Amino acid sequence: MKEYVEHTLPPVYNADSVVLVLGTMPSPKSREYGFYYSHPQNRFWPVLADLYGTPLPHSPEEKTEFLYRHGIALWDVLKSCRIDGADDGSIQEPVPNDIAGLLAKTQIRAVFTTGTKAASLYRRFCRLSAGPAIALPSTSPANCRHYNFEKLKEAYRILLRYTGTEITHAPRW
Repeated sequence: MKEYVEHTLPPVYNADSVVLVLGTMPSPKSREYGFYYSHPQNRFWPVLADLYGTPLPHSPEEKTEFLYRHGIALWDVLKSCRIDGADDGSIQEPVPNDIAGLLAKTQIRAVFTTGTKAASLYRRFCRLSAGPAIALPSTSPANCRHYNFEKLKEAYRILLRYTGTEITHAPRW
């Protein structure tokens, strides 16, 4: 059954944020935990930690510090919607967040979406006011068949270019 969900997590950004990564809507586990990409099987944090050559952040405070240190802002495309659990394909009655408003008060120079549904909703609701976004694959455990860990890392490597943190041990394309 589709539940009406209001987004409860504030955007994570600071004055040094140069990229914005947008999901669709926090999963039930992320809402329960109080931070983005908190399902234990989601590969978002392991992929980023590996790319940036850092230990895996665990607590919300460690994750926030990681984001700040690397110039990454996090939020979601939607402010509210009807959704069945974490199934983006079940979304109905979507209401977007004010992405353009966030961009106007930051130094963010590139926007990325995680997953097909986030990219589609961004194009539908935000592109005209906030500009284009680069679509990345979903890090959800539901996407494991299509994107293994190494393929996800390759796709997310583009963040290193935009954040100015290409690291020497990262393979070049």
